[in-house]
Amino acid sequence: SIQPVYGAQHPPLDPRLTKNFIKDRSKANALPMKSKKASSFHEFARNTSDAWDIGDDEDEDFSSSSSSLQTLNSKVAKATAAQVLENHSKLRAKPERAQSALSDVPTNCKVIKSSSEAQLSRTSEETCVRTPLQKQQSLPLRPVIPLVARISDQNASGAPPMTVREKTRLEKFRQLLSSHNTDLDELRKCSWPGVPREVRPVTWRLLSGYLPANMERRKLTLQRKREEYFGFIQQYYDSRNEEHHQDTYRQIHIDIPRTNPLIPLFQQPLVQEIFERILFIWAIRHPASGYVQGINDLVTPFFVVFLSEYVEEDVENFDVTNLSQDVLRSIEADSFWCMSKLLDGIQDNYTFAQPGIQKKVKALEELVSRIDEQVHNHFRKYEVEYLQFAFRWMNNLLMRELPLRCTIRLWDTYQSEPEGFSHFHLYVCAAFLIKWRKEILDEEDFQGLLMLLQNLPTIHWGNEEIGLLLAEAYRLKYMFADAPNHYRR
Repeated sequence: SIQPVYGAQHPPLDPRLTKNFIKDRSKANALPMKSKKASSFHEFARNTSDAWDIGDDEDEDFSSSSSSLQTLNSKVAKATAAQVLENHSKLRAKPERAQSALSDVPTNCKVIKSSSEAQLSRTSEETCVRTPLQKQQSLPLRPVIPLVARISDQNASGAPPMTVREKTRLEKFRQLLSSHNTDLDELRKCSWPGVPREVRPVTWRLLSGYLPANMERRKLTLQRKREEYFGFIQQYYDSRNEEHHQDTYRQIHIDIPRTNPLIPLFQQPLVQEIFERILFIWAIRHPASGYVQGINDLVTPFFVVFLSEYVEEDVENFDVTNLSQDVLRSIEADSFWCMSKLLDGIQDNYTFAQPGIQKKVKALEELVSRIDEQVHNHFRKYEVEYLQFAFRWMNNLLMRELPLRCTIRLWDTYQSEPEGFSHFHLYVCAAFLIKWRKEILDEEDFQGLLMLLQNLPTIHWGNEEIGLLLAEAYRLKYMFADAPNHYRR
């Protein structure tokens, strides 16, 4: 079953506001309009009250209070994303910052400022009409980098030819993978700075624990696990039409088209059917959590990596109907099992009340207060709660903040790092936050800070930026992970 969750896709509303929300809305209508900037999350939400009018026909049947609140949060964030350019042009007159924050201005009135905003963007004409973007600045266009970009083998400056060092690394991987018993410790060490595209599929299967290290057992293991997955399909998938599973399947069916909406690959009906089967089978086999929004994002890196095993060109626009049924079944089953292995390590992120995320957000707050007290105090001064932006970072493993090519590179390291998706991710989030310290300190009001943190300009990031981020995260882990007296106040 679906567990109610605050802000699975978007930062949650302040829980103090939910009780008196309707009463406050009625009072707000009687009060004169104030011209001052929003100074609290409550005022910020009220200032974007036009978001309540943005309808989603598929969500109308959800009548429970928790679902209504979740829809409300989603609408606030969507309206926020649509108004980013207008608000930022009003809040600051610093063209050099605007140039670094915006990537390009398509003709359909959508402005993609960051990967996060790209995920929130809708392509419908209605959204453009309801929330028009005015006073757009004339900015020089930057080259558009594909969001997948040869499965992340591209830096912001383009995909360079393979260097001698890279060829040597690739040969090292091939030697490890072809040995009778792969040395997994050595494979993790080699994978930490990134896995070459050519060997990434088999490396990910090994590092996730899906494949055994013994070469002779791999073929039989793959065959057995793939048959087991499709046994689950035959046994359980028809139950999606039963009353006690309808809500779960309905929510999955709604969320799938919202997964990477700007990448054509994920808008193909056949791909969406694969994702629906994967998520439904996982949900009913894990009743402690069931399906929670955000889990749908975690399938995409595995699907893209395993698809790349059969596709030479860029996969962003690849038509999967060109592949055989057996190949598609293999990709689907492997994506399911590897996603399951990942979620086994972070399942408390998705159980009732999501205690894993709550703990991680609190740990991030404590860590940042020690790493950069000035940034921490800046948040406190303007009443910005870490939960309002970091909930999504933990729930979606930064997938809403980074292009998919960067996520795949990030996961190379996560799978080679002990407890990478849980423990190490905390330090990556801290390094990611401090990366924007100048921009954060330049914002001097609540609304500007939240706008920035929800729409960080990472759309042009590549391997180089992710490498620097991981290096800083490793430094923070080395300094603080085993030093609890420095970790807490």
